[in-house]
Amino acid sequence: AMAAAEGSGCCLRPFSCEQGLLSRPDGSAAFLQGDTSVLAGLYGPAEVKVSKELPDRAALEVLLRPKVGLPGVAERSREQLLRQTCEAVVLGGLHPRSAVTLVLQVLSDAGSLLSCCLNAACMGLLDAGLPLSRLFCGVTCALGPDGAIVLDPTTRQEQVSAAGGSP
Repeated sequence: AMAAAEGSGCCLRPFSCEQGLLSRPDGSAAFLQGDTSVLAGLYGPAEVKVSKELPDRAALEVLLRPKVGLPGVAERSREQLLRQTCEAVVLGGLHPRSAVTLVLQVLSDAGSLLSCCLNAACMGLLDAGLPLSRLFCGVTCALGPDGAIVLDPTTRQEQVSAAGGSP
């Protein structure tokens, strides 16, 4: 099935991951999908500001940093999706009244950015040794102009797609 020509839409671009790249965070990972790459740094469990403290579980914060400039509406929307996904698997009840912060730095965006962020986040959580109920991964699909499903679309393929989504 993987013998199809690249760009035909039924293959994932080559991907790779490296953990433990950064010394300061409690966990880190770089995830590359084709020419899209994201670096994740995970801090915590650590002390939390009283205003953000949760009595029954760890407070999880996700920060998405674009390659250039300041985070905008698109980053805030992705941060919310990433936080909800991480909250669903992190056993935060084991670390009440603490903070866990996940920082995702976009190194390059050549399409399928959200799924690359999800994959970097999961690998960062694993590297930090946080207790998780399960693992997760992301794959982006787009609907091509001809109605065919394009797996792991590039930026160009996303732009011409009728609808994009990352289940």
